[in-house]
Amino acid sequence: MKTPKRIEPLIQDGFIDEVIRQLMSGKEASVYVVRCGEEIRCAKVYKEANKRSFRQSTDYTEGRKVKNSRRARAMEKGTRYGRKAQEESWQSAEVDALYRLAAAGVRVPKPHHFHEGVLLMDLVTDSNGHAAPRLSELVLTAELAREYHRALITQVVRMLCAGIIHGDLSEYNVLVDSSGPVIIDLPQAIDASANNQACKMLLRDVENLAIYFGQFAPELLTTSYGMEIWSLYQSGQLHQDSVLTGHFERIEKPVNLQSVLREIDDTLKEEEARKRYRALHAHQ
Repeated sequence: MKTPKRIEPLIQDGFIDEVIRQLMSGKEASVYVVRCGEEIRCAKVYKEANKRSFRQSTDYTEGRKVKNSRRARAMEKGTRYGRKAQEESWQSAEVDALYRLAAAGVRVPKPHHFHEGVLLMDLVTDSNGHAAPRLSELVLTAELAREYHRALITQVVRMLCAGIIHGDLSEYNVLVDSSGPVIIDLPQAIDASANNQACKMLLRDVENLAIYFGQFAPELLTTSYGMEIWSLYQSGQLHQDSVLTGHFERIEKPVNLQSVLREIDDTLKEEEARKRYRALHAHQ
């Protein structure tokens, strides 16, 4: 196929030998299957800000550090240079998260190179070597739903132990290879210790998983892994091998209880909005 213009520099520099086909085109990027020597990988080409629909909410960008003070001021003012710098920061957030999470043993695609808005990484494949399906495309048995849910909760814990929360985790941002779920799409990933929305986003990620897998294993709908994980994290007791029960006992402290209830209420409202959005765009 014709080589996309944005990928040409990686071919010239020897990182990519051939573009085989387009794998998908989403709201924020297009993904291509490429050949790198004897390896088959994928190249994620980020869309320019004016050509994509995903908005960089301040909920996600809060707490992200910009080392260059000039860039930080320009981003704050929204100048042309500032918008370009903000776009680069948004893209590099995914790259940084992938490197950190891969090093922490989280199941994410291994990154190889990033240049001018193109991220080169491993292609996640099924047992036949074909591009792995999204979790949303599968019909699961109750047993497999419990297994995948347990695996993803483990990944959420590992991510948090590495200081990262996905922020948009759902069945649409998980691929399933021959060994199970692989988490993808991380440009909105947040720093758990620097973002005031961290608890809310963790709860939403975990709730999304419970709702999806609850279709196949209804008992998962009554679990409270989100609050259990966050409580352990806040108290410094969360570890990669922490044993979770899926239950959380709320301590009767009026101020804290009100705060927790507000978080849960916000999470439920956002989930309802997300459901409406998915239903609206499901057949588009």
